[in-house]
Amino acid sequence: MVLAVVLIFSGFVKAVDPMGTQYKLTDYLTAMRLQMLTPDFLTLGASVLLSAVEFGLGICLLFGIRKTISTTVTLLMLLLLTPLTLWIALVDPVSDCGCFGDALVLTNWQTFGKNIVLLAMALIVWKWPHDIVRFISTSSQWIATNYSAIFILGLSGWSLYDLPYLDFRPYHIGTDLKTGWQKMMNGEESPYAEFFIQRTEDGEDITDSLLSQKGYLFLLIAPHVENADDSQLDLINQMFEYAEDYEYPFYALTASGEKGIDRWRDITGAEYPFCQTDETTLQTIIRSNPGLVLLKDGVIIRKWSRNSIPDEYELTDRLEKLKIGKMPKESMSEKIFIIALWYILPLLLLTIADRLWAWTKWLKRREQSNKIYQLFKQKTNNEKENRSRQLENEPEPARGSGSGQGTE
Repeated sequence: MVLAVVLIFSGFVKAVDPMGTQYKLTDYLTAMRLQMLTPDFLTLGASVLLSAVEFGLGICLLFGIRKTISTTVTLLMLLLLTPLTLWIALVDPVSDCGCFGDALVLTNWQTFGKNIVLLAMALIVWKWPHDIVRFISTSSQWIATNYSAIFILGLSGWSLYDLPYLDFRPYHIGTDLKTGWQKMMNGEESPYAEFFIQRTEDGEDITDSLLSQKGYLFLLIAPHVENADDSQLDLINQMFEYAEDYEYPFYALTASGEKGIDRWRDITGAEYPFCQTDETTLQTIIRSNPGLVLLKDGVIIRKWSRNSIPDEYELTDRLEKLKIGKMPKESMSEKIFIIALWYILPLLLLTIADRLWAWTKWLKRREQSNKIYQLFKQKTNNEKENRSRQLENEPEPARGSGSGQGTE
């Protein structure tokens, strides 16, 4: 059960944020000097596949589906990953392994210790796979596995098209960037230590002035404009014009140099100012290149991927009067409830229905066996009764004539 839950959790948080997993895989490959041999589409595909495999193995172990295969694959995976985590702990090429995404950050040695425990568990379930309790019948297993595959791949696909449905990063909606950044400047430990905004023209740091600004602030995030998707240029330019009309500040943040910025301006006709920011920070802020962030009084209140930027039908008035100018009402707990409603509840209902069906079959078999027993018992009793009747109806044997009287 513990092994199953860990695999399900690990696969789920990776599927919620496949680009984050891709970035971590790229860090590994860079440390191994293999980055140039692996294009981005391969690392992205590997991150989606890894999350689906972990989630699927966890579901199989939890419900007792394909016990021999699932336990064997789990053991092989941990035999491969455990030495890797030992190398990471010794060499320290990355700050954390990314096993649980941003939802739960472990040190490299904690990760290695965790894998040792999981490997021991995997050995046990591999040695005795048939002792795993099966919660769902063989005839219903295909429903659970196919439904789980559709769910986890659909979750990854949606997170890639839009943004991660659950955001565990320090730049999630509702984050007070101003307060967090100022705490870091007063010497307190903060996840915003690498967050800065410098003007490209003169290199002046304008972080404090932008975060301290009252009202709305648009930030167009493009970690590398050379690789940015230019399919929504019209919407981006339209958003900038909207910001100009209502006098909302609009800045583009990138880690690219002047050459890349100039090329982007030539292609897009962009007139908004560019600022320099740390690449990793930009990738952490939003999982889209480009993406749009809206701040109000230094607080992140909205995020849009390149595929969800508001259009002219939404930008009909000042932000103060529009829905997109307010913090979304949906909380983290509500999002988790929605996931439970769409995935856990149907699977739970399937399990209950399957168990009731199996119980009904067991009752029928028992009733059938009882009927056979009753028929056999009744037949035996009938034979005994018939035998008794036969004995009663048999004529009595003739008696002797010792008394001198005969019989009729």
